[in-house]
Amino acid sequence: MTGDASWGLLGAAVLAQMALIGLLWWLVMTEPAAVAGRGWTTSESGSAGSETKGGRAPRSQFGDAQEPPKQRAAIIVNPTKFHSPERVKDTLTTICLSKGWEAPLWLETTAEDPGAGQTQEAIAAEVDVVCALGGDGTVRTVGAELVDTGVPMGLLPGGTGNLLARNLDLPAEDISKAMKIVLSGRNQRIDSVTATITQPAEEVDESAEESEASTSAPLGETKTSEHIFFVMAGMGFDAEVMAGVEEDLKDKVGWLAYVVSGAKNLKGASFSADLTCEDGTKVHRKMRTIIIGNVGKLQGGVVLLPEAASDNGRLDAIVLAPKGVSEWATVATQIATRHKYGHDRVERFNSERFLVKTGKPVQVQLDGDTLGQAIELDVKVNPASLVVRLPA
Repeated sequence: MTGDASWGLLGAAVLAQMALIGLLWWLVMTEPAAVAGRGWTTSESGSAGSETKGGRAPRSQFGDAQEPPKQRAAIIVNPTKFHSPERVKDTLTTICLSKGWEAPLWLETTAEDPGAGQTQEAIAAEVDVVCALGGDGTVRTVGAELVDTGVPMGLLPGGTGNLLARNLDLPAEDISKAMKIVLSGRNQRIDSVTATITQPAEEVDESAEESEASTSAPLGETKTSEHIFFVMAGMGFDAEVMAGVEEDLKDKVGWLAYVVSGAKNLKGASFSADLTCEDGTKVHRKMRTIIIGNVGKLQGGVVLLPEAASDNGRLDAIVLAPKGVSEWATVATQIATRHKYGHDRVERFNSERFLVKTGKPVQVQLDGDTLGQAIELDVKVNPASLVVRLPA
């Protein structure tokens, strides 16, 4: 982004910070939830029907007489999100038993395995539903393993963002209420998204100025990786904010550390990119960030992508291109008023697939997880590929 506004203009800075509130809220979604002090209650419920592949055969205790099999949930938990994981486990176990389910299979993530192996273990155990209990990163990891299996995923709020839950109108604060929905709800298919990311094989100095030469010059060896996400992918400003958060400051002030990081990145450099849609539409833009979403709602009720829906087999993209700090206010107005078509600072696109090629390495994120710098982001929707548990 070009620096045509002075940092000395306090009014412009305040407007810019207001413009960032919606974007920054969803970037704090990996923060631990303060669940230790919540008052959890139980409520009436039935037992959820299942379209999964994981139902277990009835078991017999007395000869040929078979008792009705009890259902069982697996809970994949990120223990770092809670002050007392054992208390959470006891609460959820009590709810399961009170509704006639078995005690849940409790599997904790680790730094080495953030949920993939635990989800595979749960599938092998033929549980009836697999719950993700952590931040949106845990949801993404667990959900990726459940795609195309038919095993339903339950969403239990463990982070601050809980964006997939919010977009599906599920409880994003009350873990007890969410658990009851898992036990008594219905199954619904939603879309997932495959992201293929091409990155430089070696770290690149992202502070280097972009030029015509850098757009056409070879970048050397590259590496390609494939990922699944469910909420949003982004290149540019939003990923820079996530990558720029100072851990020491985050420990002291929590989500405000993201506001500090956002302020530092307001005047970051724009980048040139080619955006290609499934129908062949191709545009070249100089932008500050591009966000591609499977859903459209951010924290605080901010709707970034008004047309996005988790089950329509389509993706929505928004390109933000403010030319200075003061123009972030214009961007915020366009987002807040939910202008469908935007203008030259805010452009919207809709497609089953998007390919973004940049002129230089740019920070990239998926569902709030930063993955480093990338020169190409190829995203494709996978219609109705994940089963989730919603209210009956």
